[in-house]
Amino acid sequence: MPRKSLPTRLAATAALLLAAGALSAPAASADDAPAKAYVLTVTTNPTTTNYQERHVDVTGTVTKADGTPAPNIPVTLQEVVQFTTWNPWGDPIDPNYYEPRDLGKPVTDANGKFTVPDVDIDHEGGSSLLNVQRAVHITALYDEDGDLNTPQDGYFAETTVATKARTSTVSYSVNRKKVKAGDILTVQGKVTLPQGVEPQGTEIFLQTYWEQQSHVKVTAEDDGFFVLSVRVSSYDDTFVLRTAPTDLYVAGAVQKLPITNTSLPRG
Repeated sequence: MPRKSLPTRLAATAALLLAAGALSAPAASADDAPAKAYVLTVTTNPTTTNYQERHVDVTGTVTKADGTPAPNIPVTLQEVVQFTTWNPWGDPIDPNYYEPRDLGKPVTDANGKFTVPDVDIDHEGGSSLLNVQRAVHITALYDEDGDLNTPQDGYFAETTVATKARTSTVSYSVNRKKVKAGDILTVQGKVTLPQGVEPQGTEIFLQTYWEQQSHVKVTAEDDGFFVLSVRVSSYDDTFVLRTAPTDLYVAGAVQKLPITNTSLPRG
């Protein structure tokens, strides 16, 4: 999971602001809730990106409660790539985890408008793209006193950019289809990405047990080939291959393997 950082803290604060309801401190009733001084919005143009076209213009507004523009307001912008948390147990944990990056802190003009042009909607850094979500979030945050520990005076808005990914495939062969505890299962195969996309760096994950999404992992060679080997345990019951290309705009592939573990209890 991503390291704790200031951007991560901002993302967590944004979630807290949303949970607060209308971005204000909890109150006994709606009539008792303090009036909000500002309204913050954020949008992108376009709202969808693809393999060839990955940039958007981010714009937004800050207005006062009466609808008049609010000039000279600093707005913290972030792009947040979200991932689905592997959670087969159904525990009450966050179903997502986040990789945010700062887009700057524009200041509203005389019309209460801010703009950041030509924002690259993409994934940065070397972390895996396994379980990445297709919608990238653009968040905007304005905190009146600049203290993230007092969210009652904060204002948050967000929008999403839908990323259209190209498909990929994975082919494989296994050294045996029936295994027992102690056997070495070997899976070899090849990942095939869209024309013009290099397979080097694509990660391949082998799942063997329902509680763990990945038992072993390898990285594809320059030509896309890979070999995975794992010692089978008596409880291994789920054999699945998953791939994670390095490009946000190339989708991974999933293949269920035809493996039967004869060491599992019958019935």
